[in-house]
Amino acid sequence: MATVRDLRDRIRSLKNTQQITKAMKQVAAAKIRRAEAAQKRARPYAGALAEMLADLISAVSSVDHPFMKPGRAGAPAGIVLITADKGLAGAFNANAISAAETFARQRSGVRYYTVGVKARNAVRRMGMPDHRTWMLGGTEKIETAREVARVVTGDFDSGTISEIVLVSQQLVTMMLQRPQTRKLVPILAEDIAALRGKDTSKPPTEQKGAIEFAPSPEFVLSRLLPKYLEFTIYSAMLETDAAFFAAQLVAMTNATDNASKLIDELTISMNNARQAAITKELLEIVAGAQALGVA
Repeated sequence: MATVRDLRDRIRSLKNTQQITKAMKQVAAAKIRRAEAAQKRARPYAGALAEMLADLISAVSSVDHPFMKPGRAGAPAGIVLITADKGLAGAFNANAISAAETFARQRSGVRYYTVGVKARNAVRRMGMPDHRTWMLGGTEKIETAREVARVVTGDFDSGTISEIVLVSQQLVTMMLQRPQTRKLVPILAEDIAALRGKDTSKPPTEQKGAIEFAPSPEFVLSRLLPKYLEFTIYSAMLETDAAFFAAQLVAMTNATDNASKLIDELTISMNNARQAAITKELLEIVAGAQALGVA
């Protein structure tokens, strides 16, 4: 049975831990406002860019661009895996990594491009130490997104990978973050409905109107397609940032509450142990006095 001193030390340790979790909770609550605001500003632009791209592709019969053609047969799929740089956010990072592993099991081979320290460490544990990696919170996110897009585009054009797949966390609500797997490149005919964010089981809608290209469809799409890939990765990085702070806020709130419950339970146990020790001493004093009286 634990002594009063042991219980007091455990209570002191829990109180110190509670102060840390409470401080992290307040930091996450402050940072999530900025991260969510940035993510909300970027999401409409990313959606409008994807929808405009789908309309442009639908308006032309064929486009001679690498992103519009199937990748090299037999080449591994390229997975852009985005996680946070830090932990202490429940299963946030593990869920994204698990989604990437699930996708990888469905392919004969994959090549990873990781954004975030946790993603980098997870891929290294898989036995794939040699891969391109970036930090989520390193330099400006837009610069990181451009660099990631440039690297994966070069590998896709050269035939090193057959497709570009993005695995990242989606911020559904403050209490719910869900990993999502999206194929970004190549953009084939069956992917146009997904670009518009519509259900592929429903019949396609009529074209809104004639679209004129200047100077040519190839020129317009050659400028738009790289921007689409770049900004989709950038938007996913912003959403991962906001989702991480939301997950951390929930995790630190639960940790703070659990610490309070444990402190209360240990305080009761310490009081019981102290009372038992006092009662034992009183009984020993009474027994000693009775022994002296009898003698």
